[in-house]
Amino acid sequence: MKAEIYYGKADVATYRTYGTPLEGLTAIPESSFTGRSNVLMAATIEVQVLGEAFMAAYTEGDNRLVVATDTMKNFIHRESMEFDGATLEEWLAFIGGRFLETYPHMERLRVSGVEIPFEPTVVPSSDEGDFEASEVLFSREHGDRSHAWLLLDRSGDSGINVTELGGGRKGLQLMKVTGSAFADFARDEYTTLPERRDRPLYVHMDIGWKYDNPGYALDSSHRRYVAGEQVADLAGAVFHRFVSLSIQHLVNEIGQAMLDRWPQLSEVSFEAQNRLWDLAATSEKDERVKVYWDPHPPYGRIGLVLKRD
Repeated sequence: MKAEIYYGKADVATYRTYGTPLEGLTAIPESSFTGRSNVLMAATIEVQVLGEAFMAAYTEGDNRLVVATDTMKNFIHRESMEFDGATLEEWLAFIGGRFLETYPHMERLRVSGVEIPFEPTVVPSSDEGDFEASEVLFSREHGDRSHAWLLLDRSGDSGINVTELGGGRKGLQLMKVTGSAFADFARDEYTTLPERRDRPLYVHMDIGWKYDNPGYALDSSHRRYVAGEQVADLAGAVFHRFVSLSIQHLVNEIGQAMLDRWPQLSEVSFEAQNRLWDLAATSEKDERVKVYWDPHPPYGRIGLVLKRD
């Protein structure tokens, strides 16, 4: 019998003030995002310990090497004080590296995190009638957000290395009122869905990506870093201009645009759901004017992974 183990601490909400600003990003035409102040950085962080060193805790109840998960939570909070990077990926790599430095019997780690987004609140400026982004007041956002994960291990004499790294943007919700279609699909005695040459389209979407070299995401210059905000903006720009014939057609177009825009990415992935509202009524005066209501489940789910050859 073979066994693979992991254990760790999940959902460690961590809030760090006055971090290093995110600067140096390569601008793209689809996005106005070029950086952020990082006056407030927040994420839920998870650490998983991998390897055989803790097998005795499973097979014999021997806890002598077990680092308690409550200790892990405290470790994440305390060590985050020393973090001087500017991105979620750098934060996770820093925490993972500190774990392996502190606990030499830990062989490998998986560290992941999901951003808790806060945006500066717009407040009146000192110039009468003008407004500006506050430097001290932030509003908790509940829309799409970035996430990341990475694997660290001890590789020979070279010390601690990040062997895999991925990023993502989750929770995108995009609604296009016209300029999408779904027609000419297979029909049989089970089919009741009508064809639509032009339809509104409401999608929930998660986007993921991997770098050709994990070091691109951890380089402090950020020249090759792919920001989740830029990915979200690019997805919106493609959705806006592209007349899609299905959600499959749409996510492929977004994926191709991402690989064209960021040659440092080796892979992009999508999971999307069709959440288009049900039609309640159409105006007799103007057929563009409609009223909708939330659809009943189940929902269509579409997946796609694009990898460079």
